[in-house]
Amino acid sequence: MTSIRFALNHMAAPSLAIDDFFALARSLGIDAVEIRNDLSGNAILDGTHPEMIRQAAARHGLTIISINALQRFNEWNATRAAEAQELIDYAGASGARALVLVPKNDGTGCADGERQANLRQSLAALKPMLEEAGIIGLVEPLGFEICSLRSKTEAAEAIRELGAESTFRLVHDTFHHHLAGEAATFPDLTGLVHISGVDDAAVSVADMRDSHRVLVNADDLLDNAGQLRALLQAGYTGPFSFEPFAAEVHALKDPAGALRASMEYLTARV
Repeated sequence: MTSIRFALNHMAAPSLAIDDFFALARSLGIDAVEIRNDLSGNAILDGTHPEMIRQAAARHGLTIISINALQRFNEWNATRAAEAQELIDYAGASGARALVLVPKNDGTGCADGERQANLRQSLAALKPMLEEAGIIGLVEPLGFEICSLRSKTEAAEAIRELGAESTFRLVHDTFHHHLAGEAATFPDLTGLVHISGVDDAAVSVADMRDSHRVLVNADDLLDNAGQLRALLQAGYTGPFSFEPFAAEVHALKDPAGALRASMEYLTARV
């Protein structure tokens, strides 16, 4: 049996303060976490200093694999450049290894030709910023039909064209991979896998949204087990990070028990 290196995104338990979230990870035998900049009333939006996060991670023996995320990264302008620099600086000071890069997802910038040009412009601008800080950029295509970067193939082509494989990696998100309907995976270029399941048989693939994303269980419609197995067999050795967005997961009284059950389910099937 191939072992799965599980990680935990703060979205798995967004109501927990950062220290409690880190303790939750350790209680599950997990040593890698992702922090976020979109949780209101919580780190890092609440003004928590990056040094505090660095110290808490060290205290719990954790690696911070990423900050999630620079939004609309492929719409490059002065505002985006400033946001990117701020997050890169925060990543460096907090000890985070990487910054997740999320494309704009509002139906704009989707035209063939336009989206590839926008992607290249942003990657070229981000490359020296990330390299100076020693931070990896994790490009995360989203499977939604209105997204300006759905295809991992397009992202991989742009990264390779720039000769930037040491600066940028791909995020394989099992939910978005399923929605995009793209068969190709790039295990050699993948730096992180996000895992979440959908178990609502009444929702069509086209209508699947973040609110449907639960912890992976026996009713999973996305074939998470198959996706994980294929990535591992193809040589991916990085972390698999739980990223459920569903309100019912966030309301769980015993997140540790639910996460442990999901970990055991996946481990048994991979």
